[in-house]
Amino acid sequence: MKTNDAHSLIKANFKLAKVLIVEDNDDHWILIKQAMQQCLSEVTPVRVATPEQALTLLNEWHYQEWEIPKLILLDLYLPTIQAGWELLEQIKKMPSPLNQIRIVMLSSSEVPSDILKAYQLGVSSYLVKPASFADWVTYFQELRAYWWETVSLPPTQYSF
Repeated sequence: MKTNDAHSLIKANFKLAKVLIVEDNDDHWILIKQAMQQCLSEVTPVRVATPEQALTLLNEWHYQEWEIPKLILLDLYLPTIQAGWELLEQIKKMPSPLNQIRIVMLSSSEVPSDILKAYQLGVSSYLVKPASFADWVTYFQELRAYWWETVSLPPTQYSF
């Protein structure tokens, strides 16, 4: 890829970039927010703490292209694992373009069956939550490199 093409791709990915973070743990939210400020300052984090808040916000954003996040970071335990699975399934059943938003599942679970189920239900990535702030920073540096500086994200497409 030519340098100008790569620069245009990165610029397009950052345009109005927003991440919806569904995290019920205030301590984890503080770590996520600080790591994002350090590594992804161009991206606006929007945090909700419950599945209901997430669905309400996504429904509000449905017809507002400029509001739709480029990525969702979804905690699996909200506070129960069942709540996380149900929210993931509900997002994937939403109308386009909401059901096309890339979802990164965050969890303290390293159980292989949880990881498999997350991918079967349509997550783009599964991350076992880091233990330290330094590890969160490393994660967000990698998130930046991959989701904003490497991949080509599709434009938001509405289906009426």
